[in-house]
Amino acid sequence: MNQTRVTEFILLGFGNLHSFRIVFFILFLIIYLSTVLGNLLIILLVSTNVQLQSPMYYFLCHLSFCDLVISTNIVPNLLGTVLSRGKKITFIDCITQLYFYSGIIIAECFLLSVMSYDRYLAICNPLRYSSIMDLKCQIFLSLWPWLLGSVLNLSAIFHISNFNFCNDNTIDHFYCDLLPLQQLSCSDTTLVELEAFLYSMPLFILPCGFIIITYVYIFHTIVKIPSTTGKQKAFSTCSSHLIVVGTFYGTLITKYMIPSKEHSLLINKIISLLHTVFTPLFNPVIYSLRNKDIKTTLKKSFWLIMKPLR
Repeated sequence: MNQTRVTEFILLGFGNLHSFRIVFFILFLIIYLSTVLGNLLIILLVSTNVQLQSPMYYFLCHLSFCDLVISTNIVPNLLGTVLSRGKKITFIDCITQLYFYSGIIIAECFLLSVMSYDRYLAICNPLRYSSIMDLKCQIFLSLWPWLLGSVLNLSAIFHISNFNFCNDNTIDHFYCDLLPLQQLSCSDTTLVELEAFLYSMPLFILPCGFIIITYVYIFHTIVKIPSTTGKQKAFSTCSSHLIVVGTFYGTLITKYMIPSKEHSLLINKIISLLHTVFTPLFNPVIYSLRNKDIKTTLKKSFWLIMKPLR
C-alpha cells in the first residue's frame, strides 16, 4: 500500500536565470523543435526512400525514435521550469516520467550495441551480411532493446512509487530522476540503490564493452583493406555511430558512474542537460551531415517538393 503523503512535487529547474529566463526559454524551445523536426525527418526519409532501405538506416530510425521520446519526456517540463521559475508535477506524472526516461536509456544502450553489431557484420563479414541481417533478424534485434527497456526498470519503479515523502516536495532538478527522489524520501532506499548498482553492469557496462570489442575487430579489418578509398568508405560508415556512442556514454558515465560528491548540483544539471536536451538534437545532425546517402536523399526530396512550386 502506498502511504505517500506528498501528492505532487515542485521541479525547480534552473531557478537562478533571473532576467535571462525568456532567452533560455526561446533557446530550449528552438532546440526542442529542431530535435523533433530532425528526428522525424530521418524517420520519414528512411521510411519513404528505397535508397535508404538497409539495416543500418532501419536501426537509425529506432535511434531517432528514442531521441524523440526522451526529448518529449523531458523538455516540456524544462520549458515550464524556465518560464515559471519552477513547475508542479504530480506524483504519478513524476513516476511516469522516470519510467520512460530510464526505459529509453536502457533501450538506447542496447540499440547502440545492435548498431555496432550491424557495422561489424557489414565490414568484417560482408559476404554473409545480407543473409544474416535479413528482415526477420532486423525486427528481432530492434525489438529486444525496447522490450528490455520496458521491463527491466519495473521493479525499481515499483519500489520508488511506494516511497514515503513526508516533508519536502521540492526537487532541485528539471525532471524526476532517481537520485533526487531518493534524497527526498523518508523511506529506506537501500533496496532501490542495490538494484540500481546490480543493474548497472548488464545494462550499461556490458553493452559498452560489446561495442568496444566489435570496433576492435572493425578497425582491425579496416587496416587490412588495401585501397585508401576502401578504408575511408568503411570508416565513414562507422564514424557517425562512434561519435553518437561517445557522446551518449560520456554523459551517462559522468552522470551516474562518478560519485555525486565529485561534482556539484549545478554541474549535475548541466550534464543532465547535455544528456537529455542536446544529445537528441546532436544525433540527427551528426548522421545527416556526415552521411552521403541521407544528404543526397534529402536534396532529392527537397527538389521534388519544390518542383511543383516553381
